[in-house]
Amino acid sequence: MFLELIGFLTRVNPSFEVLNSLTLRAVLAMLVSLLISLALGHRFIKKLHQYQIGQVIRTDGPASHLTKSGTPTMGGMMILSTFILSSLIWTDWQCVYLWIVLATSIIFGGIGFIDDYLKLKRQSSDGLSSRQKMLGQSLGAIAIGFWIVTAIQDPIQTELLIPFFKDVTLSIGIVGFLVLTYFVIVGASNAVNLTDGLDGLAIMPVILISGALALFAYISGNYNFSNYLNMPFIPGTGELFVICAALVGAGLGFLWFNTYPAEIFMGDMGSLALGAVLAVIAILLRQEILLFIMGGVFVAETLSVIIQVAYYKRTQKRFFLMAPIHHHFEKKGISEPKIIVRFWMATLILVLISLASIKIR
Repeated sequence: MFLELIGFLTRVNPSFEVLNSLTLRAVLAMLVSLLISLALGHRFIKKLHQYQIGQVIRTDGPASHLTKSGTPTMGGMMILSTFILSSLIWTDWQCVYLWIVLATSIIFGGIGFIDDYLKLKRQSSDGLSSRQKMLGQSLGAIAIGFWIVTAIQDPIQTELLIPFFKDVTLSIGIVGFLVLTYFVIVGASNAVNLTDGLDGLAIMPVILISGALALFAYISGNYNFSNYLNMPFIPGTGELFVICAALVGAGLGFLWFNTYPAEIFMGDMGSLALGAVLAVIAILLRQEILLFIMGGVFVAETLSVIIQVAYYKRTQKRFFLMAPIHHHFEKKGISEPKIIVRFWMATLILVLISLASIKIR
């Protein structure tokens, strides 16, 4: 949308061409989503209080969480609205990747919205059944996967890149690519959802990973940089740099209100959508393996649930005091803020390791 205005202004005065700069648009996208969140956040939270849209807390969880009952939820609505708006303003509408990412956020945000709504309606921590949620996620992931395939312009876009090694790729074909896309999207969506259990725990890793993906997008979309750093050149992915920046801004704006003690919770509407969006961006950039590394905290949370369920079915005993694993640490007596910051630090370390792959090739 903004690019159309730039085109008009440039015809009037060529000096306006500077506004077309990718880096400038990325900075402005981040600032717009951040400032809108900060400006409207308190009003949004007040409305949620007014309509009694409050979190229903699990009775079998840590006792300290019972005081959080009634805290406004569906904060994902604030994240996604500012992210989508800023992306539409500052990104080139001719880029198909914009619409793929926005469609992903709407589809998975919609699934999360239904889940949150049912929880509020029933005044229970049970929303959609796991089967219903998986069905919705599966249909969404399959649809997005086929859309990505139609947008592919080069065979490299269906190959699996092996990070830290020079010119090492794994040819998986279209079918393999679709299967990989399905598992990455559904897996990431559920992983972020499981991690969203403490104040600010999930959103900061999302911000850090979005920032790293923004750098990969900038390099992949620039022929000179991608050639110099031995990364695949993927035309159009430069716009993902702007989209990631908008996501960082929206995340920071939400964190302002979600940090401990939280004034608002993300809810499934936010967590399911954010996980899927990160997955789709990583897929478009061919950085699925690095997403797995950067999202190590999300992976650990997911594995802790899988281990807990499998161990309990086998022995009728708990492997962890409580799953996901952040609740295990709470049960061990570690304070919530300490757990949150340590998980943030772990994500930062993993993101830095992933960024090192740019030169270690």
